[in-house]
Amino acid sequence: MRERWSVGVVCALLVLVAGLVSGCGLLSRSRSGGDGPSAPASSGHATPTRQTGYGAQFLAVDECSSFGTTSFTEVPCTSERAAARVIARYDGKVRTGPLCPATTDFVLHISMQNPSSDEDGDGMVPEGYACMRDLEPPHPGDPGNGGGPRTIVGDCVYGSGHGQVRETACDGSGARKPEYKVVKAVAGRARCPAGTALYVRLKGSDPVGCARQL
Repeated sequence: MRERWSVGVVCALLVLVAGLVSGCGLLSRSRSGGDGPSAPASSGHATPTRQTGYGAQFLAVDECSSFGTTSFTEVPCTSERAAARVIARYDGKVRTGPLCPATTDFVLHISMQNPSSDEDGDGMVPEGYACMRDLEPPHPGDPGNGGGPRTIVGDCVYGSGHGQVRETACDGSGARKPEYKVVKAVAGRARCPAGTALYVRLKGSDPVGCARQL
């Protein structure tokens, strides 16, 4: 029989006070996965709520969440409240763990410890993160749409000062107009094509983005 959690099993608190209390959990949403100078700014945070009967693991792969301005709740993917699906789920911290898929729309950061009931009975729910994909477009993680936790080929950026760049929509619909477009990802700068005007730091096996000026 698989375990079932209920609201109140996990103690939740806002990200800003997470370091003040132990034995509690938090869940925060970020559209920035920390791609360095090419990554967009983070969005807001949210506290977790847990419903019963939707799986042995909180937000496992292929499970869905609803989300709003204050909380994210795991719900059946067939529910009218379902808004995003988990496409990858990892233990640990985003900055040291595996990369989310390239077209991830946002990342949910999960930190839960010492609940009264957990997945395997050892008294711990590991810290982790869920890579989320919105169920309906537009998808900010798609190339050129100006968001997502990773900068990838097809994305556009603008100079934000101090040698850094940030993503923005290639069609000009964002708050800032695009100045460069990443046209290729390579292992080193020498492999960028002629006409490359900017090198953008990426993540993955090809960490250099070759960008042309628009």
